[in-house]
Amino acid sequence: MSLIRTECEDAIATIVMTHIEKRNALSEALICEITTALEAFREQNARVVVLRAPPQAKVWSAGHDVGEIPNRGRDPLGWADPLRVVVRALQEFPAPIIALIEGGVWGGGCEVAMACDILVATADATFAITPAKLGLPYNLGGLLTMLNAVPLPVAKEMLFTAQPIPASQALNLGIINYVKPADEIEAFVYTIAQQIVTNAPLSIAVMKEELRLLASAHAITPELFERMQGLRRIVYDSNDYAEGLAAFREKRKPRFSGT
Repeated sequence: MSLIRTECEDAIATIVMTHIEKRNALSEALICEITTALEAFREQNARVVVLRAPPQAKVWSAGHDVGEIPNRGRDPLGWADPLRVVVRALQEFPAPIIALIEGGVWGGGCEVAMACDILVATADATFAITPAKLGLPYNLGGLLTMLNAVPLPVAKEMLFTAQPIPASQALNLGIINYVKPADEIEAFVYTIAQQIVTNAPLSIAVMKEELRLLASAHAITPELFERMQGLRRIVYDSNDYAEGLAAFREKRKPRFSGT
């Protein structure tokens, strides 16, 4: 059974994440379908892509599929992790991607949304970055995606408290572009898509890539990179990492000890 629906008409492509029973958790299977669809849309010369959940969804994406996170002693968010793969695919796609957001956006789902180029949400949408609830050491690429979209003090609050912020606050902070009523959001998003399609696709593709390169142009020495990776290894080798995953799987509150 497919976990997404796709269509492409008049150079406007749509990906609907439909794995509702798992709240569109970012499993390897779901991400493989998304990236395959993006490759097909690239071949079809799609000029804009809309990424969404089904209309009136309660959860846009529940984030990383915790069932696929490795146990302690192994980096949970390495280069080939499905979350890293889909974020790169969205950022490197040569046409704008619009996130049409209804419902909650949790954990890695926030990064996927922030990897899109334009975000439009309903008023009941919420955004929560939740690695601290799992004892998960977020990786450097993921943090950079967030810092390119979220002011530093807000990123700290979201990461440290793991509490959601409402769409109204996300709009005020510039994290999302628009908040629209549920009965208007689809028409509004596809109006933006049509505006994009009328413009020069090569110009847009080059500007998107330039912006991506500029956003990632942060100087870092090999020593500093290794230092940060060493800090992450402390976490995924820890008792707290194992406890966070166990608590999630057992549907109980974790008991973190700081070891």
